Amino acid sequence: MFIGDIYARSLDEAARFRQLTYTCLQNMGTRDNETIAFPHRVCPAGIMTSLRFPNCWDGVNLDSPDHMAHMSYPETGTFESGGPCPATHPVRTSQVMFEVIWDTTRFNNKDDWPEDGSQPFVWSFGDATGYANHGDYVFGWKDDSLQKILDTHCYVNCAGAKTQSIQDMNKCAQQPVVNEEIDGCKLWIFCVPSYRS
Repeated sequence: MFIGDIYARSLDEAARFRQLTYTCLQNMGTRDNETIAFPHRVCPAGIMTSLRFPNCWDGVNLDSPDHMAHMSYPETGTFESGGPCPATHPVRTSQVMFEVIWDTTRFNNKDDWPEDGSQPFVWSFGDATGYANHGDYVFGWKDDSLQKILDTHCYVNCAGAKTQSIQDMNKCAQQPVVNEEIDGCKLWIFCVPSYRS
């Protein structure tokens, strides 16, 4: 399943994926004031991207040519608010969601920002707006671990699921698959933990 559009450079282009957001972290517990564009101010504890995948399925196709059309966001609201699924995608599913926290604290001195006051961040594929936020989901759960969590109808800290501390999650890293240097930077691929406590 894919979400987002790497070519989006405007709010209108990004609006289709309204649940791809950024949060300017005041501290590690901040979860308010999500935006669809990069934050335009200093974020004391970094920037968090939240990637929420659609949770309404067409009930027929396990995939689609664009890896998106078989899924939809609710007509209104969100997964958490129980928003209704559209008639074209009537089957409500569990939601896949992950968060990535970017340590931008080295850029907290506003004097280091561009002279025009614009924020200094840009995605590696050239987007300086943040509208091209995107994510891919590839099923990778071990054995029946996902089914066990789904059977509990649980959201966080599910019975029978092994949880990890943030420190243990941060130890999880994949060795580089491609040793490629791009504009003086090494390309690294990191693993995302399958469950967050």
